[in-house]
Amino acid sequence: MVEKNRYRIAVIPGDGTGPEVVREGIKVLEAAGEKHGISYDFTEFDFGGEHYLKTGETLPDSAIDDLRKFRAIFLGAIGHPDVAPGILETGILLKLRFALDQYINLRPVKLYPGVDTPLKGKKPEDIDFIVIRENTGGVYTGNGGTTRKGTPYEVAVQVMVYDRQMVDRCLKYAFEMAVERKKEGKPGNLTLVHKTNVLTYVGDLWFRAFTEMAKNYPGIKTDYNHIDAATMWTVKNPEWYDVMVTSNMFGDIITDLGAMVQGGMGIAAGGNINPAGTSMFEPIGGSAPKYTGKNVINPLAAIEAGRMMLKHLGEDAAARSIESAVAVACTRLKSLSAGKMGYSTSGVGDMVSGHIING
Repeated sequence: MVEKNRYRIAVIPGDGTGPEVVREGIKVLEAAGEKHGISYDFTEFDFGGEHYLKTGETLPDSAIDDLRKFRAIFLGAIGHPDVAPGILETGILLKLRFALDQYINLRPVKLYPGVDTPLKGKKPEDIDFIVIRENTGGVYTGNGGTTRKGTPYEVAVQVMVYDRQMVDRCLKYAFEMAVERKKEGKPGNLTLVHKTNVLTYVGDLWFRAFTEMAKNYPGIKTDYNHIDAATMWTVKNPEWYDVMVTSNMFGDIITDLGAMVQGGMGIAAGGNINPAGTSMFEPIGGSAPKYTGKNVINPLAAIEAGRMMLKHLGEDAAARSIESAVAVACTRLKSLSAGKMGYSTSGVGDMVSGHIING
């Protein structure tokens, strides 16, 4: 087959089982590439817990400059039992999101056939929505501080900060996603999730911007939920949702809820998106160090991250071939849990890639 497109992809395998799931993700990407005429230049970076313990650095500024040269970053996992919580997360993950202006966190919530959901009576046709989380603002920017720390009179302040352009660009991405979903035969509905009855300044900004932008998308049905109501309805009636858009902290909460709704962290993947720059794709589960090297960890979330990357790159046919192969794999696994799948890590990768090539 004549080569269509070639992509430069940075790979950060990371910690624990990260390298194992990344290996299977790349195996599947290459199978989809072979099938659809796509090739890749993969360049590996060793940032993570082991690198930090050896060098004392998390992610140097020079690495940011290097990573800007790639179309996308494929990440395995960050987290090491010998490194205090927060060091790697802020020094690598948050630093990458902010430095590369990955202002969209994209989380599909899709129940595949054969996967158990804790929601009684819900089927794959009931659970298929996308959460768009603003990824670079809100309380995560670290605006605030403490005074009189360690005393009975300590005061801690952390401020939720948004400006209009940050809100507008996130909403625009969400509306365009709803348009795309509608073209694909999905409902094309967009729900804003916030807390306007309490966060009367920031919530009002989001709601006004949402209402104004909706006028430019007359074909998109819009709705609003408070975050507490959205968590209830996501459990009771996930079929109500198609595209959800929300701010950073609320998105962090509702996407983990979504991961459980779709069957757990073994299948959940996400993207940190800069539509005009370098984006990063990753499985949502952690590094699972106790399973390192045992060839028992479930790689489907990493494979799904690779699927998301291909779709982001505009390789829709290749992305659909991975989606179909993952659906087949889900009907064959005994469980999504490590060591209980009925297949090894590499066996799952072989199954998915084999279905892409031969299915």
